[in-house]
Amino acid sequence: MESANGGWSRRRFVGVLAGAGSALVGCSTSSGARSESASPSKTANSPAPPSPSPSPTGTRYRRAATGPRPLYLGTYTTVEGGGPGIGLATYDAVSGRITGTGTITGVTNPSYLALHPDGRTLYAVAEQDAGAVTAVRLADRKVLGSRSTGGAGPCHLSVHPGGRWLLSANYGSGSVAVHPIDASGALGERRETVTHSSPAPGPGQDGPHAHQFLTSPDGGHVLAVDLGTDTVYTYRLNERTGALTQVAQAHTRPGAGPRHLTFHPGGRYAYLANESDNTVAVCAYDRASGRLTVGAAQSTGTGAGTSYPAQFLVTANGSFAYLANRGDNSLTRYAVEADGARLRLLDTVPVRGDFPRHIAFSPDGTLLFAANQRSGTVSVFHVNAKSGALRPAGEPFASPVAVCALPL
Repeated sequence: MESANGGWSRRRFVGVLAGAGSALVGCSTSSGARSESASPSKTANSPAPPSPSPSPTGTRYRRAATGPRPLYLGTYTTVEGGGPGIGLATYDAVSGRITGTGTITGVTNPSYLALHPDGRTLYAVAEQDAGAVTAVRLADRKVLGSRSTGGAGPCHLSVHPGGRWLLSANYGSGSVAVHPIDASGALGERRETVTHSSPAPGPGQDGPHAHQFLTSPDGGHVLAVDLGTDTVYTYRLNERTGALTQVAQAHTRPGAGPRHLTFHPGGRYAYLANESDNTVAVCAYDRASGRLTVGAAQSTGTGAGTSYPAQFLVTANGSFAYLANRGDNSLTRYAVEADGARLRLLDTVPVRGDFPRHIAFSPDGTLLFAANQRSGTVSVFHVNAKSGALRPAGEPFASPVAVCALPL
């Protein structure tokens, strides 16, 4: 995909996959939704952020007893057909029905979103050549400012569990960055940027392409998934200074193109989606050293056509895993066995949209949301707790070039 100013970014690759008609991805509220400014008076009817509640798979949030739940949607703002900012919506926790409610303006290309552990601040990448990350205070929708990531095309971010550091991945430049978070939730100047200079790029790649930066469940290490070098890098984060020290590398088979890593709640295993060769792998994780060991490539269960795995989800009880498949336009369901050490493919179900880029559970795990890039929709499914089966929850929600959905 090409960036808005004609320069190179992560979008060059995704644009080739998605077709010229949808060369940019994002998500926003449905047409006709009002624009929200930072003024509290314009957001008084929006649901307040919920109180935090921890779970084995990371920060989770309690479902309100009654009333709609918040849903935040990313978008690109600098291209034709993109949204005007971060989309605001709500969903019914029982039926799964989504309703658009507005937009948080004043943010640029917020294509990926993450929440602070205290539930008070939302963070977004600014996916552009001069990459940046932006903080938004949810109580009054005030944009708290943006900071440079020191790289191009940031496509993923996460908050360290301690709440003091923001981790981001620059796809275009193949680097990861660390920003401090102050008591208000605002971001300070970047403390660290590390570019993946070794090993050499994999087959068909022109350089490193960092696609994800996350913290291990035990909090002892941070891991960066790089599609360009077929490598998952493990770092120790100095929680006082923000400095990164590399301690291990895990390599996939050449040309796999690792994109997204999700840990089993037990913390000893993780599941890797390989974008380029349409495979997945079970990875063993050693908590003491931070070393990840990548297992054999496994099937995604997709058909004969071209398909690109996007993202894994694992249920909070560790019994089932789901994979979004772009191209096949399906969700693969796996049974998780042997305390996380094995994935057994069960089936695939149509995602009811085109090119599912991002999937997410509702906090209680009863709903699964899929943001479909090319169809511009968000599909919702009921999740059967016993069987892991997925059942559509009404009609998909229209959301231009949908790429990210964050339900609270």
